[in-house]
Amino acid sequence: MELMFALVIGTLTGSGVYLMMRARTFPVIVGLTLLSYGVNLFLFSSGRLMSGGQPIIGSTENYSDPLPQALVLTAIVIGFAMTAFLVVLSLRSRADTNEDHVDGQREHRRVRPAPDEAEEPRK
Repeated sequence: MELMFALVIGTLTGSGVYLMMRARTFPVIVGLTLLSYGVNLFLFSSGRLMSGGQPIIGSTENYSDPLPQALVLTAIVIGFAMTAFLVVLSLRSRADTNEDHVDGQREHRRVRPAPDEAEEPRK
């Protein structure tokens, strides 16, 4: 079970890093979300993987640590808020530049030309 859990964490983390290196906004957002899922599972696994373990000391012989569970719940809320912020930020960037590149290497075209650069009507 631990090997499968470690492979899932590694796959999520690797896929997240790969997608974050893309030059488009949507894969970057999905990659950041996958990376946060991988980190959440890693934090959750640090509280001992066991079935039937309660997070209350003294109620059973084997108990799981409640601190990683609290950290994961907090990380889920923060990750959701950050994902929502990135979606709104990418939509605003797309509306302003008519592009969704995040690498900073392309020239941004203006949506509307400035008043002094407006083309004269053709004769």
